[in-house]
Amino acid sequence: MAWQLSGTYFEHCPCGMVCPCTTSGLTLPATAERCTVTLAFHIDAGTVDGVDMAGRTAVLVNDTPRLMSEGGWRVGLYVDDGATDEQFAALAAVFSGQRGGMWAAVSALVGEMLGAERVPITYSEEGRTHRVRVGDAVDMEIEDWVVPGADEVATVTGMTFPAPVLALARSTRSHVDAFGVRMDSPGTNGFSGPFAWAA
Repeated sequence: MAWQLSGTYFEHCPCGMVCPCTTSGLTLPATAERCTVTLAFHIDAGTVDGVDMAGRTAVLVNDTPRLMSEGGWRVGLYVDDGATDEQFAALAAVFSGQRGGMWAAVSALVGEMLGAERVPITYSEEGRTHRVRVGDAVDMEIEDWVVPGADEVATVTGMTFPAPVLALARSTRSHVDAFGVRMDSPGTNGFSGPFAWAA
């Protein structure tokens, strides 16, 4: 059966604004020595094999070479502990690329899966601020960027992953110590936006 998921997401990495990895389609190197990007996805609606996924949150922790297109990514997955066994297995299959779609292309770059766990996750959005806490492993907050003198959040368009339009953002809280991947990079890059995928 097909799957479809939609909701909101945000990410944070140690690159300076604006991250060249995402905006170049992974063809330009990160500004940091390695990319330790963490992505949080909150699902508002969708199903996988007919199983409702509304309300679930998934967080991907990634450690990759400076040029992400080289592959060899190390990836760990967290799903909120409200997920049933069926939901957890389905989301792990989607985000590992086993169910096709855009994540199948991403999975070709993964060299090592570091694990998949269900843990308490708190995901919240308030105006331009996006926050996620994953147990004791991740505490991350970004704020969408408004250029001085402007009235609207700055965005980049024409993107392919993970959404076509991304709001530029800056981290205001940054702590990741998950699956052996560590990042503490306040003041660096972030993106946010709605997503909608299907396969």
